[in-house]
Amino acid sequence: MALHNKIDKRVLKEKLKESKEERLTISFYQYHQLESPETFRDDLYLRWDKLGVFGRIYLAKEGVNAQLSVPASNFEAFKADLYSTHWLDGVRLNVAVEDDGKSFYKLKIKVREKVLADGLNDETFDVTNKGQHVDAEGFNQLAEDPNTIIIDMRNHYETEVGHFKGAITPDVDTFRDSLPIIEDMIEEHKEDKNLLMYCTGGIRCEKASAYFKHKGFKRVFQLEGGIIKYAQDARKKGVENKFIGKNFVFDERLGERITDDVISHCHQCGKLCDTHTNCVNDACHLLFIQCEECAEKYNDCCSDECKDFIALPEEEQKELRKGVDLGTNIFKKGRFDKMAGKFKEKIQQKQQGIKN
Repeated sequence: MALHNKIDKRVLKEKLKESKEERLTISFYQYHQLESPETFRDDLYLRWDKLGVFGRIYLAKEGVNAQLSVPASNFEAFKADLYSTHWLDGVRLNVAVEDDGKSFYKLKIKVREKVLADGLNDETFDVTNKGQHVDAEGFNQLAEDPNTIIIDMRNHYETEVGHFKGAITPDVDTFRDSLPIIEDMIEEHKEDKNLLMYCTGGIRCEKASAYFKHKGFKRVFQLEGGIIKYAQDARKKGVENKFIGKNFVFDERLGERITDDVISHCHQCGKLCDTHTNCVNDACHLLFIQCEECAEKYNDCCSDECKDFIALPEEEQKELRKGVDLGTNIFKKGRFDKMAGKFKEKIQQKQQGIKN
């Protein structure tokens, strides 16, 4: 049996779009020493494929990091299956705050070097010596303390659409980038300030809190379950919600609304907007914020260059894309500035009949 889906993604997306099946979007992580993540991966795929699970799951020798969706009718069966693995028994499941059931369209389980690309050598410090977990109420109490520094451990495209009031939001592209930058920013407060961290679901803070304690920070706290659990608990318990805007998520939704506040702007016209999208040009896929008017004006593209590019016949587009290394980081803004010139030049050469 094939352990991956070979059906064209456009077909799968259309099928999901038309489906009336109720699905739940869930995320979880767990650090655990796995001897053979490859074997576990194969077993997991066979089990979850039968349950209709879609999602993106990363396995490594250090554990698992999972974002997935499961048919609501199979949720209890999925949970029983998950908890049947001893080291995952009772693991916290973060259920999406705002969910239309369209978060993932296929099941993808990959084995990686690490479940989180942090750039750290885990052998140089005790990764189990983590910061103190706090719930929504504990987070709010610390946030109101003038001796607290609130740190957003996410990337700039995430914090741009939503963050906690008063939080430091480093202008970084990756979690790996953020650690040394944050350390430099708060170096002088190792002894006298509370370091209160948060992220989407908690996994980045698990590693970051241990790292900062290793670096000498004395009072390190982290929001348990991240923004997702905080928003859920704030609603259930009637706790003041100190988060404003949207919570960026790494699935087809690209965001779930926490409050009605819109704190960002369309990257093309400057209008208030917090709708992330990826440029539809297959040679670009740049992540950016686009309002409805600009989506219509640019045909869902990030620029005139990409709009012109997708207007070309498909075969010409394929020819022009040859030799262009896009990489896999579609969440990095600003990359198009370097790429656009290449495509513009190629298009001009094509029009002039010059062969590349």
